Amino acid sequence: MSATTAVPLRGESPARRAVRRFLRHRLAVFGLLVILLFVLAAVAAPLLAPADPLATSWSAIRKAPSAAHWFGTDENGRDVLSRVLFGARASLLAGVVSVLVALLVGVPVGLLAGLAGGWTDTIVSRIADAMLSVPFLILAIALAAFLGPALENAMLAIAITASPVFVRLARGMAMEARATDWAEAARALGNPPWRLGLVHVLPNIVPPLLVQATLAIAEAIIAEASLSFLGLGQQPPAPSWGSMLNAAQRFLTGAPWLAIFPGLAIFLVVLAFNLVGDGLRDALDPRSDRG
Repeated sequence: MSATTAVPLRGESPARRAVRRFLRHRLAVFGLLVILLFVLAAVAAPLLAPADPLATSWSAIRKAPSAAHWFGTDENGRDVLSRVLFGARASLLAGVVSVLVALLVGVPVGLLAGLAGGWTDTIVSRIADAMLSVPFLILAIALAAFLGPALENAMLAIAITASPVFVRLARGMAMEARATDWAEAARALGNPPWRLGLVHVLPNIVPPLLVQATLAIAEAIIAEASLSFLGLGQQPPAPSWGSMLNAAQRFLTGAPWLAIFPGLAIFLVVLAFNLVGDGLRDALDPRSDRG
């Protein structure tokens, strides 16, 4: 690399370097475009949907895809395309809201455990370890069954299940920061632990938290679809990709489009979030910059 190109790169802000690295990751950019497309479809579903997702038509039961119904119709004559568009609302809402709640709960608890140490750290760590020892989906199903079948309860169950990952991540970063010289200097200057966590530790753990949150949204979308498939999430007749798959399993031979389109939607949006997560991980890692 020549000296003429090295100087501008050294003068770049960290944010601009991260954006440049991310845009260089073609699969991540593709994933971001797919996510934006699904978000647009969810927001504009009333305008884009060709029919009412709840309207039944006994004369159009399980009709194959056609010009009148691009994705066909379901067992009640409802337009599948309309239900996929409105179902995106439930899946994206569950993914984003549940991970946001997990962040708001897990990060402060992890910082508290990492900075306080002692019995606080021991108790928090053991609870997080116990929750992480149970498979994610199994714990989410158990919590959702306990709370009752509803989309709000499913989001709460997913948030509780996802929070230990953020607790462990925040705790580990806080323990590393606590052992550094600048943390010792900050304590020597009289900074209380809460200020040390919010001002000095939290800004340094935002990049890994952002990457983990992106990947967790993909996992939360799968969990919401699974809970709806089992009848513990979005309740019929409200559209949900998981409940659509549950209804489609009885007609896989005669009407495969009932499962293909909601399944393809889940596949694409989960793949997109994983691609964006990989791109963010590379973009926010300074070692990935080759100039």
